[in-house]
Amino acid sequence: MSKNKALFFSTEVIAYPLLFVMLMWLVFWVETRFNWNFNYLGILPQKWEGLRGILFSPFIHSSLKHLFNNSVPMLVLTTALFYFYRSIRWKVLLYGFIITGLLTWLIGRPALHIGASGIVYMLAAFLCFKGIFSKQYQLTALAFVVVFLYGSLLWYVFPIDPKISWEGHLSGFIVGIVFAFIFRSNPIENKKYEWEKEDYNPEEDPFLKHFDEDGNFIESLPETEETNDPPSIKIRYTFKKKPLKGGEEDKNL
Repeated sequence: MSKNKALFFSTEVIAYPLLFVMLMWLVFWVETRFNWNFNYLGILPQKWEGLRGILFSPFIHSSLKHLFNNSVPMLVLTTALFYFYRSIRWKVLLYGFIITGLLTWLIGRPALHIGASGIVYMLAAFLCFKGIFSKQYQLTALAFVVVFLYGSLLWYVFPIDPKISWEGHLSGFIVGIVFAFIFRSNPIENKKYEWEKEDYNPEEDPFLKHFDEDGNFIESLPETEETNDPPSIKIRYTFKKKPLKGGEEDKNL
């Protein structure tokens, strides 16, 4: 398993987003199982007791459809945040969590506001605008993916449906844009490919070796001849003439 795949499936990236979503489902299960209703713990704007909803409201949902509609984007966007922005992920998530709820408390209608959609809008806006501000192709591509998947959410920051907390959506959207501007100087580390490195030698590139001088593709490269014969051994003899003892003649001459 590559380093990037191992990181993606680590507790640093996938476990915490899963835990957040599981808590949302756990709260809904408890309400259904024991016939309880936690809606009173939602955000009640301009009321002091409504401030507790800043912490509790993202985990409370009115129906199974409401819960499902928030769970999928929450998991996807939080995972993207934790994978691409590891140095600032907790700041964005925790501060965004609190500030989005506080802004909803300030501008919301006098009604109970529940659900994690404000956090979803905060994450979507942050990932989108942060990718644009960064001018890095990985993050810009991520921004376009977010727009493609959740661009239609933009309509719900306006009061088009009285049953929807558009104030919570708008609060999250504003916070996400502000965070993208604040953290615009936190780029990710660009991975350099082999051809981008200074010591790159195209003649040694195994891929480029499949092309001849005219640019034609060579499907199979000629194999270098290899033999199993042992290396040849050369033996050299050096002959040195033995000196004769005094007065004796060499009879071989």
